[in-house]
Amino acid sequence: MPFETMPTHQVELALWLEADRMGSLLAALDEESMENQRDVVKNERRQRYDNVPYGTAFEKLTALSYPEGHPYHHTPIGSMADLDAATLEDARAFFRTYYAPNNAVLSIVGDIDPEQTLAWVEKYFGSIPSHDGKQPPRDGTLPEIIGEQLREVVHEEVPARALMAAYRLPHDGTRACDAADLALTVLGGGESSRLHNRLVRRDRTAVAAGFGLLRLAGAPSLGWLDVKTSGGVEVETIEAAVDEELARFAEEGPTPEEMERAQAQLEREWLDRLGTVAGRADELCRYAVLFGDPQLALTAVGRVLDITADEVREAAAAALRPDNRAVLVYEPIEPAEDAEEATDAPEGADK
Repeated sequence: MPFETMPTHQVELALWLEADRMGSLLAALDEESMENQRDVVKNERRQRYDNVPYGTAFEKLTALSYPEGHPYHHTPIGSMADLDAATLEDARAFFRTYYAPNNAVLSIVGDIDPEQTLAWVEKYFGSIPSHDGKQPPRDGTLPEIIGEQLREVVHEEVPARALMAAYRLPHDGTRACDAADLALTVLGGGESSRLHNRLVRRDRTAVAAGFGLLRLAGAPSLGWLDVKTSGGVEVETIEAAVDEELARFAEEGPTPEEMERAQAQLEREWLDRLGTVAGRADELCRYAVLFGDPQLALTAVGRVLDITADEVREAAAAALRPDNRAVLVYEPIEPAEDAEEATDAPEGADK
């Protein structure tokens, strides 16, 4: 998603820049620029995925959580093989299909003159032709429950053992998804959460424990559990404690204090997102693209605050179960040894 953050008096310049990108980039896309950007994305993948501890966890878990052929089975950045296979014509066809006014939402936030701004929008974007050929999104619906525990063990050079899990949760935009968000916040949203108190503070079996929601439209969302173990603690110990806490929560639900704290935390996060012009523009675009109504961004927190403790407990009981998760276990291995030093150094060489 392209964006610009500019002083108010440079709104026209920002609109000209974005219109130029949409209207003329195709003419500038040649083999040289394609190879340059291919290398940029490859380097981004190395920095964010391949060369950092636990960096490939997200793509491994999404591949486990969503079956082959599902729209979310692969991460957007793709593999190195995908990046190598992309051709110049692939890039041109994608641009022609998707980077067009009839497939774009333009959000402008700030101390602007609406009438003048709309006139500039028409001036710079009005002559850009629309494009056909966009395919409808593939059906992403899946059963509510995975039905079994999917599991993968990864042996890598990582600082500590880790337990990561993805639970299948309701679609974004539903009341059930908001209830699940509150459940995960109580269980793993910060240092006052149940899992942090149990694993990090009380048992001291973990150095970090978090549980968050990845909201997805058109497909089940994911509840993302991430626990890094302490010292030589085995993952089985962590997993047993997590399951015990989830089962207790599914039976008892949150306390009134936990509900109040979780709702306040989500409200604060919502206010943070809307507290800057860039954040507000992003939220307006998201709700316009996914739900066809940008105004929903301004009322989202009200729906969260309307959820009851019973709904939170029911959401946890329905989804936070061992037969509804994909599990990733990291087991550290020793770093690869440097090349062995020569044992028969040349005569006279420094010892």
